[in-house]
Amino acid sequence: MNPWRPPLVALQFLTRIPVRLRDAASDAEVGASMAWYPAIGLGIGVLLALVAWTLADAQPLLRAALVLAVWVALTGGLHLDGLADSADAWVGGGTSAERTLAIMKDPRSGPIAVVVLVVVLLLKFAALASLPRDAWPALVAAPLLGRAALPLLFATTRYVRAGGLGSVLAQHLPHGACLAVAVASAAAVWIFAAPTPVAVAALVFVAWRRAMVRRIGGCTGDTAGAMVELVEVVALVALAL
Repeated sequence: MNPWRPPLVALQFLTRIPVRLRDAASDAEVGASMAWYPAIGLGIGVLLALVAWTLADAQPLLRAALVLAVWVALTGGLHLDGLADSADAWVGGGTSAERTLAIMKDPRSGPIAVVVLVVVLLLKFAALASLPRDAWPALVAAPLLGRAALPLLFATTRYVRAGGLGSVLAQHLPHGACLAVAVASAAAVWIFAAPTPVAVAALVFVAWRRAMVRRIGGCTGDTAGAMVELVEVVALVALAL
């Protein structure tokens, strides 16, 4: 396997940066790409910090809005979609795993999904507006922790939906490497930013993972996407407080 292909696969999946591979990624390359997710999160954070630095003289509210717009555009709203589907499913699915999974598969978004998306984006906006101009570690830490949560989740949690990219990731991911990069990412944020966002991100990870396991017996791509957004927003808010 070409060692350069897994990181490119990760970049292609997690961002809207135009990346073209000569051949379709193999299952092994898709699985190996998950160990690179935190690195992609780090890259997203660096780009956001550069945008914020470029807009250093702008009004805080305008700067926050533009940084958030770039953040959403850069990721294509990938994980926001998972958050919306999970929100609808958790409310509409009651205690039924089958109904919860069926609602998550429905491409339509209900009012609960809209409310949750608005609240999460509002919290991100308010946190960004509250950060000082030189708070670049916060802009790096949040997307890094969010994407470090994914390999940790897939390495420790059963994937419950058959077929699709998530199933391939779950079957072929390198467990040891995924655990190592997740721990290394958390340690880096703890050392270079602050311990608080790591602590609150860990609490959210444990709570949301437990909710997944209790309701549907594991995780899906949508609940994994929701994990990214929840970890990002609590980490960003913690850094802004």
